[in-house]
Amino acid sequence: MRYLKNFFKGLLFFIAIIIAALYITDYDYILKGVRVVYMTGHTTAFIDDYDYFDNATIEPSTPQTWPRHKQYNNVVPTERLSSINSELETIAFLIIKNDSILYEDYATGYSENSKTNSFSMAKSITSALLGKAIQDGYIKSLDQPVSDFFIEFAGSGMTVGDLSSMASGLNWDESYSSPFSLTARSYYDDDLAETILNLKVTEQPGQSFKYLSGNTQLLGMVIQKASGIPLPQYLSDSFWKPMGMEQEALWQLDDDDNKLAKTYCCVASNARDFARFGKLYKDGGSWNDKRLLPEDFVTTSIQPRFAEDTEYGYGFWLSNYRDKKIFAMRGILGQYVITIPEDNLIIVRLGHHRGDWVEGKPFTQDFYDYIDAGYEMTQNVD
Repeated sequence: MRYLKNFFKGLLFFIAIIIAALYITDYDYILKGVRVVYMTGHTTAFIDDYDYFDNATIEPSTPQTWPRHKQYNNVVPTERLSSINSELETIAFLIIKNDSILYEDYATGYSENSKTNSFSMAKSITSALLGKAIQDGYIKSLDQPVSDFFIEFAGSGMTVGDLSSMASGLNWDESYSSPFSLTARSYYDDDLAETILNLKVTEQPGQSFKYLSGNTQLLGMVIQKASGIPLPQYLSDSFWKPMGMEQEALWQLDDDDNKLAKTYCCVASNARDFARFGKLYKDGGSWNDKRLLPEDFVTTSIQPRFAEDTEYGYGFWLSNYRDKKIFAMRGILGQYVITIPEDNLIIVRLGHHRGDWVEGKPFTQDFYDYIDAGYEMTQNVD
C-alpha cells in the first residue's frame, strides 16, 4: 500500500512538473488540445469540436431554400459511393445539378441543419471576403502590400494576393502531427495574432505555391484591419444574408480579448449553405443576378496562378480530372464543395475521415470517387 501511495505521489509530482514546464515555455495551449481532443475520445481535431471553443455567430437573413430537382432522390448511389461513405463516415453528401438538389443523404444523427467544422474550406470563404474588400474599396487590389496594414512585414514585398494564392514565403510550419507546431498552436492557443505577427518572410514572395495555413490567417487579419469590420459580421453582410443562407453559422475564435476569427479554418455550417459558395463562383460572382464579387476576381481565383503549380488558384483547389475544369473548397477531413461549371454540377461531401493520397496527385482518392459518382448518378438527368 505504501508503495502505491509513493507511486501516485511521484506520478502527480511528475505531472505537475510537466504542466508547470508547459506554462513556463508558453506551450500551455497543449493542455487545451489534450482536453478537447484526447479527453473526448478523439485523436485529432473533429467535425463537432466547435462546441469546445468560443464562436461568433454569422447571422442569416431571409432564407432562400435550394429548389429540389424534379428527380430529387430518385437516383441511386453507386456501389463505390455507398462503400466509401460508409468507410470514411460521411455525414452529408449532396449532388446539385442545374442549381437544384438532385440527391442528398445524411448519416444518422445529422441532417440538412447540422453544423460541422469546415476546416480549411474556410480558406475559400476568406478569399471571397478578400474579393469583397476589393470591391468595397477597402483593399486596392491583389497587388497591395501586406505592409500597408501590418508594419511587421515592411520591406518583404509580400502582397495580399500572395497570401490568398499561397505564395507568401512565410516561415510557417504546416504540420498536423506535432503538438509543438504552429498549426497546433494556432488552433488551441489564446493569442492567434501574436503567433501570426511573429512570422518572418524567409523566401521570395510571389514566386511559387506553398500551402501554409498562416497565409490565410494573416489575410483575414488584413481584411479585418482594412475594413474595420469584425470578420463574422463582414461575412454575414457580404454573403450569408444576400445569398439567403438557410441557417446561422459559427466562426471559431481564439481566446484572446480581441476574439480573432480563425480564418484559415473553422466555419461551422451545413452542407446546403456551404454549397452556395460553389454556385456563387460558378456564376462568376453573381447571386440571382446581383453582383456580390468582381467577375475578374472570381475568374482569377479559379485558375492557376503559377504554370508549374496547377492545383491552386486564389483560395481554391483546382483539378482537370475527367478533362473538366474543376474548382473545390477542401477541408482536412475530406470536407468538399466540388464545382464543375461546364456541367452545372456541384458535389458536397462532409464527414469524419478522408481517403488515402494518390501518388503524384494533389487530392486523396475519395475526391475522384465523389466526382465519378456525381457523373454516373447524373448521366440520365436533365
